[in-house]
Amino acid sequence: MSDVTIRFDRVTKQYHRESPVRDGLKNLVLHLPAHLRRLRERKPHVALADVSFEVRRGECFSVIGPNGAGKSTLLGLMAGVLRPTSGEIRSVGRICPLLELGAGFHVELSGRENVILNAVLLGLTRREALDRFDDIVAFAELGDSIDQPLRTFSSGMVARLGFAVAVHLAPSLLLVDETLSVGDDRFQRKCLERIQQFRDDGVTIVFVSHDLGAVGRISDRVALLAGGRLLELGEPERVVDLYKSHMQAA
Repeated sequence: MSDVTIRFDRVTKQYHRESPVRDGLKNLVLHLPAHLRRLRERKPHVALADVSFEVRRGECFSVIGPNGAGKSTLLGLMAGVLRPTSGEIRSVGRICPLLELGAGFHVELSGRENVILNAVLLGLTRREALDRFDDIVAFAELGDSIDQPLRTFSSGMVARLGFAVAVHLAPSLLLVDETLSVGDDRFQRKCLERIQQFRDDGVTIVFVSHDLGAVGRISDRVALLAGGRLLELGEPERVVDLYKSHMQAA
């Protein structure tokens, strides 16, 4: 894996549908034969099916596909918040997910306390978090608000702080999806410039988006997912054109 940051080897992810006890334990006991019959007949939802690929060090690898194609599941597996039902995922280095910014924050703690806690949870030592604290706060542009409880922050302030923490982790792999809408246009440009800087520095980037123009501009390779399966992987223009044809035919 010397030149590979992350590899999927025949990865499948299934989700089991609703629990048979959703209507209560009494209902389950009284109607046990019917519940058992439904359980036997029920098929799990396959979010990803036998997917294999590798992302090389330093490349920008984009993933496109219609809603429900399995893109979010793929990112969750890459980030390590989901486990595959079968197959193997191997990665090298620190993974930085720019997905749900600020998801690990605690509203009763101050912004300062959340920076240290979140940075440590994402892999830094406490000393490293303290050393980078001033740079994180400066990037987030929160000023004196950093010492206020997080419950006083707007959603935009929380997202900016989450982004600022994430991009100061020195990642090997950056996971980015299109929920990255942080603050005003000027701050969004600042975030995109930081992501471009990561790319220039040789950080591997996985980008999931419906913005085919952006995908075509920044990607080295593009993967097309549909129905949980990897339909195509290759040069951006060719895969984007294939996706457009696939959507027109649907």
